[in-house]
Amino acid sequence: MSTERVQEKRQFGHRARLALTPAQIRLMDDQAHAARTMWNCLHDLWSMLPKDKRSLAAADAAIRQARKEIDWLGVLPAQAAQAVLKTYFQAWRNRWDGRADAPNFKARIRTMMSVDIPQGRDLNITRVHRRWGMVNIPKIGRVSFRWTKDLPVGKHATTGNRVTGARLVKDALGWHIAFRVQALQAKPEPHPGPHVGIDAGVNLPLALSDGNHRDHGHPPRLPNGKADRDKWLNPQEKAKLLGLERRAAQRKQHRQCGEKTSRRLRHTYDQIKQLRAKATRRAVDWQHKTTTSIAMQYGTIVVEQLNIKSMVKSAKGTTEEPGRNVAHKSGLNRAISQEAWGRTVTMLTYKTARHGGALHKVPAPGTSLRCSACGITTPGSREDQATFVCKSPDCGWSGNADWNAARNVLHLYQMGHALTPAAGRAVVRRPRGVKPATAR
Repeated sequence: MSTERVQEKRQFGHRARLALTPAQIRLMDDQAHAARTMWNCLHDLWSMLPKDKRSLAAADAAIRQARKEIDWLGVLPAQAAQAVLKTYFQAWRNRWDGRADAPNFKARIRTMMSVDIPQGRDLNITRVHRRWGMVNIPKIGRVSFRWTKDLPVGKHATTGNRVTGARLVKDALGWHIAFRVQALQAKPEPHPGPHVGIDAGVNLPLALSDGNHRDHGHPPRLPNGKADRDKWLNPQEKAKLLGLERRAAQRKQHRQCGEKTSRRLRHTYDQIKQLRAKATRRAVDWQHKTTTSIAMQYGTIVVEQLNIKSMVKSAKGTTEEPGRNVAHKSGLNRAISQEAWGRTVTMLTYKTARHGGALHKVPAPGTSLRCSACGITTPGSREDQATFVCKSPDCGWSGNADWNAARNVLHLYQMGHALTPAAGRAVVRRPRGVKPATAR
């Protein structure tokens, strides 16, 4: 009997911090601004051309001509410019297939600075020693990066295990490189672990149906009852952040309307962004560790099908019909956004598949209001955000509200109310070679 396991290709990313000189930082900033401008020029060209004139060849010719005539667009490597073009057309395909909204202009302030390196052979990755590696960036040169994970490079690189490309991304902590890695791995055996239902909450981040809840160790609220916006920062960092915010507000008072922001104020904003980015990295680290342990422990994971975009909408209303409890709703919206439920589900989706498990989604309505012991929905059972007491005269069960919802989530799956399995994104695509009816 053969014991060989089926091999399958898996793609994943690995992000590492770059160590750049000031001159290299300026060059990379210029490339990122050129890439953003290239996107905006493509969108402008697409909008102006008649529908019968829009084509990939016309956009490619316009890009080549622009890089020849405009010097500051020429700093962008040719492969990166082609990647901008492919990404723009893919955005329109996503719009035509109903997976996303139509692409729009990218603003300088709200857009993350990034540059794509589509060819993995251009990187020429080498490991210097245990902590550092070197990578080649087009028109920048050799750059050092933090080596925190073994990459299939050099003699370890094969047809199935290799780095296929990378993307340079800048955040408040500096420039990073995100490698696109393709690995040939054995298909995992079916996970023999138990089933579990998970409810994502605000007070209790992840409530599990078996009572093995996952908390990040930070109180969700301050002593005055308000949500702690900076719970991932220690007391010293919170004090520093408060001082920086006060300093920024004081310096902003002296700036006239339309006047350019001073260098000192921009420096204060950068310090605030660095603290916010540090808190975000800690939250993402907790999510990665927690979702990995859950995927390794349970074979079937059931979550709610949540429309988070609608849940965090403002309750402000209109002038004719103003909303109620607007401040309370805005605080709840910030708390939901801070917990990043969608990112948690995304991590669970690919990690359960990697360990041989399965992730399913069930309808969300009624899971937090229905009693998990008797199955009856009684008005007033949800006394507050964290307490559930069944008001049915024949039941009277009480417990944590999020735990009650997690038990209901698992019960819906056991009763056969699961939606399409979420392990592997189901996307409706046009058959190859079939073009849309019009050029949109």
